[in-house]
Amino acid sequence: MRYEWIDEYLLNKTGVTKDLQKDWNWIRYQIGGKMFAAVCLDEADMPYYITLKLEPSNGDFLRQQYEDIVPGYYMNKMHWNSVKPDGEVPDDLLKDMLDQSYQLVLGGFSRKKQKEILEEAGSGV
Repeated sequence: MRYEWIDEYLLNKTGVTKDLQKDWNWIRYQIGGKMFAAVCLDEADMPYYITLKLEPSNGDFLRQQYEDIVPGYYMNKMHWNSVKPDGEVPDDLLKDMLDQSYQLVLGGFSRKKQKEILEEAGSGV
């Protein structure tokens, strides 16, 4: 996989947890129990997609610009996008996409819940 930095990058975000969804063989990155990114693994446990959430218009725009960004694999194709892990999407763009996904999912919580998630993460609990 070209994006070897992805795990460390995502786990350095406030409040992020990760797990392995065994039924799908996906490494999921979550905030407040909601997934915002996933590394989808094949039968040999090699990444075949990085899936993340974007505003529909932004996702559509990026899919038109990069052949390595496709509608979300096994996800709502309007909101989720998948990036080929050995593709040509620049690292800075993928980081920006991951940041947007994190902010979208975090922003979906009430302000009170956002504060709880971020404070809990800050306290190390």
